[in-house]
Amino acid sequence: MGLPRVAAKEVEAAGGLPFEIRTAAPVDFLFTGHENGFILGSRDLISYDVESAVEGMGLDGMICLASCDKTLPGQLMAAARINVPTIVIACGYQPCGTYKGEHFDIEDLFIQTGRKSVGQVTDEEMEEMIRAAIKGPGVCQGIGTANTMHIACEALGFCLPGTTPVLANSPAMWDAVKAASHRIVEMVDEDLKPRDILTPEAFANCVKTLLAVSGSLNAMKHLQAIAHAAQSDVDVFGLFDKYADDIPLLAGIRPNGDIFIDDFDAAGGTLAVMKQLETVVDGNAVNANGKTVAENLKDAVVKNDEIIRPMDRPLNTRPGMIILKGNLADAGLMKLQIDDTIKTGYFRGPAKVFANAQQVIDALNAGTIVKGDVIVIRGLGITGTPGMGGPRYSLFAVDGKGLSGDVAMITDGNASGLCNAALMVTDITPEAATGGAIGLIEDGDMITIDAAKRLLQLEVSDEVLAERRKHAPDYHKCGEQGWLKILQERAKPLTEGGVMD
Repeated sequence: MGLPRVAAKEVEAAGGLPFEIRTAAPVDFLFTGHENGFILGSRDLISYDVESAVEGMGLDGMICLASCDKTLPGQLMAAARINVPTIVIACGYQPCGTYKGEHFDIEDLFIQTGRKSVGQVTDEEMEEMIRAAIKGPGVCQGIGTANTMHIACEALGFCLPGTTPVLANSPAMWDAVKAASHRIVEMVDEDLKPRDILTPEAFANCVKTLLAVSGSLNAMKHLQAIAHAAQSDVDVFGLFDKYADDIPLLAGIRPNGDIFIDDFDAAGGTLAVMKQLETVVDGNAVNANGKTVAENLKDAVVKNDEIIRPMDRPLNTRPGMIILKGNLADAGLMKLQIDDTIKTGYFRGPAKVFANAQQVIDALNAGTIVKGDVIVIRGLGITGTPGMGGPRYSLFAVDGKGLSGDVAMITDGNASGLCNAALMVTDITPEAATGGAIGLIEDGDMITIDAAKRLLQLEVSDEVLAERRKHAPDYHKCGEQGWLKILQERAKPLTEGGVMD
């Protein structure tokens, strides 16, 4: 029996009348059309899809079955907007296998895909790797966007405590399905609604939890979009800035460290991280189970404090999720590794400018990208693409050429949460299509990236930039229609969640 049917059966047993509603469900590996524009673009579509079904039928509550990257943000945006009792079930991460005797998951496959693009992996090897990496249903292993958002959802209060992350189809997942399906009927009776949960304190708790595990940078824009849908004035980007230096790194999950997501799960997962943060989170925030954070943490246990460290014995004291600012950006997002020796937080070099990831791969194969370069990929922003393009395969191609520690990359596009190889700044706002300075960079311009100073600086005078602006091209992709055209016309900056209303 499939998960929706099990949930429906449990709802009915608890006294409710269940309806199954299906929505768009983007998967990054499949939604590659239109320069990946439908991946982020589908997030808002999901939110309106959910809203039209639930509001149209006058339903009293929702169980959201959370899976890949944009599914859960879209569901929570809808929940926050329509404000009917909502609980989330994380449907879990996929099991993986081995390749040549070593653990091999989707992150490893990502890396090898980039190496294939520069001729280092054969078709036959890639097919064997694919079969090794994915052994069942579920979201990508590692602290990519999907697992990050599942963790965020529990930290916000929408998942039952102790249910994220979880292996797909495991007994723990099925226990969560049954418990949540009973609980939603109680939430309807209690009239416990999303905006009762989505308080400023809940958002702060969520941000602190993500900083402690160095989650996917994509969570920043998704959480901001959820706050907007809840008609909250919470500045999520401001919270990440505010707490970055206060919350140490407590868990090193791949690709940030060397811990696998199932080891993190076994150590206690999200609840254990919040237990380690007990002295700095707000205990008055409310969970979907009707209890406060303080009540839920009272008996929580950290099962392995080497994997989920206490605050007085962290893996690192500097943040892994950083917002950079300067004359190149009001905000540019950057990830660092747990180990400072793997990826430096400082880079200065000349720009090599490209319009898309394929141009970068071609330049790598031609040998025109060299040690010391700053690769600039622009025109991939939310209104430029539209929907946001991603240069992730070019990043793995950089790794395939052995240049990860020797070049940097900046883009107004986004990147998979599993990308943490070369020094990279993503989601640069304002984007090129709305007049951002990234659209004014020329080959050879010097660029400085400085994580310690939170600085992203183009070493070109304001006067020169003003002159270049007079002749700057229009970076909006022309000819789109339907949903992407609507998105292109209405999307707000990423620092406002990239929302459309």
